[in-house]
Amino acid sequence: MSNVTNQNGTGLEQQLAGLDLQPQAPKSAGRYIPPHLRRQLQANTNQGRDPGYQNGDSDRWSESEGGGSRWSERSDRGGSGRPRERERREEEFTEPPQPRNDRWKEPEPRVEERSNTRWASDDVRRTSTRGRDENDWTIPLPRDERQELELFGTGNTGINFSKYEDIPVEASGDRVPDFITSFEQVNLTELMRTNIALARYDKPTPVQKYAIPIVLGRRDVMACAQTGSGKTAAFLVPILNQMYEAGPVKMGPYNRRKQYPLGLVLAPTRELATQIYDEARKFAYRSRVRPCVVYGGSPIHEQFRELERGCHLLVATPGRLVDHLARGRVALDHCRHLVLDEADRMLDMGFEPQIRKIVECYTMPKTGERQTLMFSATFPKQIQVLAQDFLHNYVFLAVGRVGSTSENITQKVVWVEEMDKRSFLLDLLNASNLLQRSSPEEDQLILVFVETRKGADQLEEYLDTQGYPVTSIHGDRTQREREEALRRFRSGQTPILVATAVAARGLDIPHVRHVINFDLPSDVEEYVHRIGRTGRMGNLGVATSFFNDTNRGLARDLVELLVEAKQDVPK
Repeated sequence: MSNVTNQNGTGLEQQLAGLDLQPQAPKSAGRYIPPHLRRQLQANTNQGRDPGYQNGDSDRWSESEGGGSRWSERSDRGGSGRPRERERREEEFTEPPQPRNDRWKEPEPRVEERSNTRWASDDVRRTSTRGRDENDWTIPLPRDERQELELFGTGNTGINFSKYEDIPVEASGDRVPDFITSFEQVNLTELMRTNIALARYDKPTPVQKYAIPIVLGRRDVMACAQTGSGKTAAFLVPILNQMYEAGPVKMGPYNRRKQYPLGLVLAPTRELATQIYDEARKFAYRSRVRPCVVYGGSPIHEQFRELERGCHLLVATPGRLVDHLARGRVALDHCRHLVLDEADRMLDMGFEPQIRKIVECYTMPKTGERQTLMFSATFPKQIQVLAQDFLHNYVFLAVGRVGSTSENITQKVVWVEEMDKRSFLLDLLNASNLLQRSSPEEDQLILVFVETRKGADQLEEYLDTQGYPVTSIHGDRTQREREEALRRFRSGQTPILVATAVAARGLDIPHVRHVINFDLPSDVEEYVHRIGRTGRMGNLGVATSFFNDTNRGLARDLVELLVEAKQDVPK
């Protein structure tokens, strides 16, 4: 047969002609054998078929002028020499061409016979199954042992964790949900429970006991909790769990150049933003939720490429986020969760105009339609009033006294004249025996705070000339330099870090044993955040502050703080 597709309604006529049902057809024609079965029959039997159906002419259609088809008259010739020669040539033909008439297709193999091939129907079946899985974000993805080791390989448990049980907690608001005493008391997905166990969270801290059920209840929160008390997990765990339960959001045509995050976490510093991102990766392990981080000081085109891979939870500093929004790379239309970490600084230190622009000018769901969470260790009264503009029917959560410090930190305030600070600092460093150690250790880190960037550079240079392993971090350093300094400090390569206020908030470095305020800050809230870099998550720590006449404005608040924390107050 010809490979020309049957058209114009002539297919039935051609089939009738091929079946030899016409009265004038000779009986010797026999039954019609489809071309794709002829070779198989030849192998099974030695009986010859009627040559009229095996020569090449009988299998060809000759088209008429009117568009119809008929058998070639030459197929009936038996006496001439040329048709017989052609017949012999056709017997040597290995396999006739396959017809295109769908009526003669072979039956398709069963589904179980398709395992090694790609069939369209099989693709539909697999796609439908995969589609169901992709829409159910509570189903964990396969384990990745390498990533698991990277995220959860190192853990830290405090030796004084039980002291948190005695911290008073006050939750005020309308219909406050009941607090929990274990993670099993809340309805978390199995995926989240597994990640909590991998992160070695045995039981919730006070802020987690109250905040997690409140956030799972889809209420807004303003929370003030002591430094190092687990605030990051208090908002990441319930937010990510809600994303797992809700699944993906239908957003219309996919545009990878613009991302629509479901949650947004704003942080004041680059270091805090990357730290929150690292924690988010832990709780998003084996999930389809992809966290991303954007901040200033890093090449923006690299962040573009990272965002294009997908972003469901975005951690950002305000300035760089506004840049991404203005460039059309991020849109907040589907953002249902907004978190301000270190909220008092976000609303006080020049960030407020940017925060208002992000919340009010970039299609973010309005207050009441989204969930807004604010966390900090300090919340001055004027900032609490300002924060109410962004909250709806919120719960105010105070763990301990607002702005207080942990009793795990031993606070010492000593009178040191300005000209004697360096020598006094050397005495403290000598007492730690850093120079006598044969190898660097990461469990005795010392963080020294100064007020100015110039002062940080000068003090780092001085300590380096004295032979101490030291590095520094401040706002004038490039992001690469800041990350490298923190890496060396965390690992114990340079166990002394000289820093400005850029390192005062949120940084979680578990092995900091001593914080030294070489220069005291101008307000007590900053003091609380600085000394909060030690004594975290139940560990013990020491904070030493150099006090003199230039710090008299801080004296009253500092005395109240020391009395409340049951510390010795110098005369």
